[in-house]
Amino acid sequence: MAFTCTVPAVAHIQQDDATLRITRWDFEPGAVTGWHEHGWPYFVVMLVAGTLRVDNGSEVADVPLEKGQAYMRQAGIKHDVMNGSPHPISFVEIEVKQPGKLVV
Repeated sequence: MAFTCTVPAVAHIQQDDATLRITRWDFEPGAVTGWHEHGWPYFVVMLVAGTLRVDNGSEVADVPLEKGQAYMRQAGIKHDVMNGSPHPISFVEIEVKQPGKLVV
């Protein structure tokens, strides 16, 4: 099942180097990322409370998240994400290309 939408989410890459890719995603209501697969593990941090509607290819789930809430996923998960909220939402996505190179 794929989402039908004429409004794409807007990606703003904030950093992209050998270690990390940091992207801010902005979604109007109903906007989608498009079907994709991450090549690296990644974290998402919500900037605005809202509902992510996630299609994993076999089912669609609504995931309500609070402002500031974060989650992590492993690489290789194919999915599409839609803003299931009646208002615009944004989140920051941090893809970790080389975990051993992170300096704390």
